[in-house]
Amino acid sequence: MTDPIRVLVADDQPLLRGSFRVLVDTAPGLTAVGEAGSGAEAVESAYRLRPDVVLMDIRMPGMDGIEATQRIAHAPETADTRVLILTTFDLDEYVYGALRAGAAGFLLKDTSPDVLLAGIRTVAAGESLLAPSVTRRLIAEFARLPRAHPVSGSSLECLTKREREVLLLVARGLSNTDIAEYLRLSHGTVKTHIGRLLSKLRARDRAQLVISAYESGLVSAALTPERRVQPESGEPGSGEPGSGGLL
Repeated sequence: MTDPIRVLVADDQPLLRGSFRVLVDTAPGLTAVGEAGSGAEAVESAYRLRPDVVLMDIRMPGMDGIEATQRIAHAPETADTRVLILTTFDLDEYVYGALRAGAAGFLLKDTSPDVLLAGIRTVAAGESLLAPSVTRRLIAEFARLPRAHPVSGSSLECLTKREREVLLLVARGLSNTDIAEYLRLSHGTVKTHIGRLLSKLRARDRAQLVISAYESGLVSAALTPERRVQPESGEPGSGEPGSGGLL
């Protein structure tokens, strides 16, 4: 029998925190292992409990959720813990700050219970997740920037042509299945390319691959939704990449 996904709930509002815990505990395959009412408590609890996923609020007293995410995402004790930001605010600075800190996903608190539970399972499985409205705004904001500023360790010179194509589609919000269909590759081949991208770009997850793609200049204002990625000769893609929330 598969072990349940272990979830830590961090929110400064006791009623919400308790509601999320009940929702998690009553869902098949999930279990709540603890609660935290502040960022500092979330970090301490994550180090002690080693959850698979932390549901993290952003606005909390003292240490906020972004700093707590940074500490959890980069600590050896919680290397396998994924952080899913859950907040009432979808302001751009929160999205960028959370993703750069190492968050695996970002959902709004008005998300339906089914979507939230699916989001927990998604990030626990190693994928990254953004609410569709946040994905569109994130892409639009990065595309608006006049020039890109490469981040440390994210040079794309080491990538092959195919890896650049895959990275571009990841940055456009496509899942592995979508990328495989678009480039007419097997799902296993796409997973191999994603693994190599994570290793070469020293990225924790797909969300950080998106940041690398935009900040390195691979994706810029020159690429509009109407312009298609041109697959390598002999392996033409079909269709136009979408902008779904799963990364």
